[in-house]
Amino acid sequence: MTSVAATPSVSENPSPAAPEATAESAKPRDRSHGAGDKSGSGTAKSAPAKAKVARPPTKSDRFAVVMVSTTVAVLVALAVGRSGWFTPGDDIGYYLGLVGGVMMLLLLSYPLRKYLQSFRNLGKVKDWFAVHMVLGIAGPVLVLAHSTFHMRSTNAAVALICMVVVAASGIVGRFLYIKVHKGLYGEKLNLQELQKESGLESAEIRSRLHFAPKVEKALEDFQKFALEGNHGLLRGTLRMVSLSIHSMTAYRVCANELKIALSATAAARGWDADKYARRLRAAKLLVKEYLGATQRVAQFSTYDRLLALWHVAHVPLVYLLVISAIAHVVAVHMY
Repeated sequence: MTSVAATPSVSENPSPAAPEATAESAKPRDRSHGAGDKSGSGTAKSAPAKAKVARPPTKSDRFAVVMVSTTVAVLVALAVGRSGWFTPGDDIGYYLGLVGGVMMLLLLSYPLRKYLQSFRNLGKVKDWFAVHMVLGIAGPVLVLAHSTFHMRSTNAAVALICMVVVAASGIVGRFLYIKVHKGLYGEKLNLQELQKESGLESAEIRSRLHFAPKVEKALEDFQKFALEGNHGLLRGTLRMVSLSIHSMTAYRVCANELKIALSATAAARGWDADKYARRLRAAKLLVKEYLGATQRVAQFSTYDRLLALWHVAHVPLVYLLVISAIAHVVAVHMY
């Protein structure tokens, strides 16, 4: 991990007399567009115009889609279930529960794909997981509609509560999963890989902000606070919340300092309002990316531990759901 104190400039001429060049070099690297502009002899060089490329969806984007889809599906199930069009015991209600139950039963095929040799050649793991996730939402939603959101017997209440707990546990597991894996279905990251991806092993990302030393100092202080020592699970979990607050505070401080530094540069260089706004926006984005990367590295081990504990808790909950569902089906057909 490099220190901010002695960060070299990425410009050929690192002189403080070239704030315009350093402001230009503060543009974050865009993986889809190539590296940001770099200055040569103290004057900014404009990069050739490039066609905009749509930003690929991130892990958080995909998780947000899952959450929105789940919420909409539950609301639809609520509207249908409380519409009075059917009861749990008539044909419509019965088959809604049957199809939903079969979907949840098929969820068990995902661990079989992982652990049974005969299943390992049947498609890709990511495709199985996608089906697992869809079934994990659709099945409980159909069962909720089947129940009409009423618990008319003890066995039905136990089965419904178990199902809701398992479904909620699956969503929590999905959230923890994306925190320690690349993409939605990628391989698990270790801390070193995440540091490398975030650029924390290189001084380059901070050297592009050396025209604003107070910003560098704020980033250095945040990094020291975020990465200091190892913490137990409970303290690490509490620190995740405090880190988010510290990150927002550090960003506000950096944003104010960037405004001051770039306002002085704009006045000295005669920038127009549009040029000043572009430079300020690029520098703010760089700071935000750095703070976010540092925060992810600091929180990685805690998310990793939480995911391991989630696996321990989730499996018994699934078995409990299977047992309660079987008991409910037997009771319905016997009585």
